[in-house]
Amino acid sequence: MKTRKNNHNAAIQSSAFTVGQRNFLRRQKLQKLYIFWSRILVFTAFLALWQISADQGWIDSFYFSSPIAILRLFWHDVADRSLLSHIGITLLESGVSFLLIIALSVLIATFFWFYPSLGKMCEPFLIVLNSLPKSALAPLIIVWLGTGPRTIILCGISVGIFGCILNLYQSFAQTDPERLKLIETLGGTKLQAFTKVVFPGNIPTFISLSKVNIGLALVGVIIGEFLAGRKGLGYLIIYGSQVFKLDMVILSIVILCMIAMGIYGLLNMLEKKISY
Repeated sequence: MKTRKNNHNAAIQSSAFTVGQRNFLRRQKLQKLYIFWSRILVFTAFLALWQISADQGWIDSFYFSSPIAILRLFWHDVADRSLLSHIGITLLESGVSFLLIIALSVLIATFFWFYPSLGKMCEPFLIVLNSLPKSALAPLIIVWLGTGPRTIILCGISVGIFGCILNLYQSFAQTDPERLKLIETLGGTKLQAFTKVVFPGNIPTFISLSKVNIGLALVGVIIGEFLAGRKGLGYLIIYGSQVFKLDMVILSIVILCMIAMGIYGLLNMLEKKISY
């Protein structure tokens, strides 16, 4: 009975579209499929050209490796679980850095919104710190905290937090004043204005900043692992370059790309779910 009802509803919805609308939706679907398969084709062609170039000696496989050599190294390292531990360490440090960036940025931007004079006073310092190359801070952090996960996580935080605070604070400050005036007219408090208007109205900005900051946290963690790590993909890149195991270096870079793509995809799904 339910199936018949669902089919009947689908038929009604289908008949509600005009011929032009159905053709437009069909074209949109075909375009998405075309873009998807075009990406797959370009990527496959790149891998094939890379492998053929290495096999034919057009490029030096010692320096540039090859897809098959990287795949063999991947299976070998997965089998003895050494690679999985390095991936897990990098993911954990990046995740902690990202969550701390978001939590601290929201708290500080909220505090600045409640006390605008303090926000205006601190804004120039945040701009300077955001413009500073974060790799310059890493040696100083190592001197303060030594080597280890704390240093790496702090490096990850330092890359994204200042820009995130600035963007969130400016977004909060640019909330529609008419809505805030309405809350005030109805006798609402500043806290109610923030919880009912300011923060919910800036959820899209929050998601967009999350997309940026997950990448920045990953970059900061890799910088920290370059300088202070004994585990992680950043450590593998530095170690591989020192002992001329360039297969290891390229494999680590490929895994970092896959991690970034996966996290970005998850945030995209979250954004679509919130939007609808």
